[in-house]
Amino acid sequence: MSLTDRESRHLSVHVDRTVDEVYAYASDPANLPAWAHGLGQSIEKVGEEWIADSSPLGRVTVRFVPRNELGVLDHDVTLPSGETFHNPVRVIADGTGSEVVFTLRRQPGTSDGDFERDAETVAADLARLKELLESAQGPSGGSGSDGP
Repeated sequence: MSLTDRESRHLSVHVDRTVDEVYAYASDPANLPAWAHGLGQSIEKVGEEWIADSSPLGRVTVRFVPRNELGVLDHDVTLPSGETFHNPVRVIADGTGSEVVFTLRRQPGTSDGDFERDAETVAADLARLKELLESAQGPSGGSGSDGP
């Protein structure tokens, strides 16, 4: 598969919270284990990197773009093999709420079944994010102290 033949799928969820609320929570890597189970159940900051030790992919490094006012949550995930995957993510206004859009890129050699499983994992993560943010006792935003 050449780079021009690569397939992308945009997965999104509407969240009935403001862009600022969604971005504040989702941009804090310390919150990832609560909603992004695809990256694992725990994460810790080591220097300027975030390390997910219990990831289904093994020990992975996660690097986020700096906090910004554009709703960009892009992040790179580096596997134990050293292979790095760039994940574009955006939080955009959607009426009085927000839409979180994750662009899943099919990597060379990825089977149809694996690509579908990856999409299902991302969709489940986005659904958890929505549920957490919309719940009556849900978070009102991240701590802001340890963000990317």
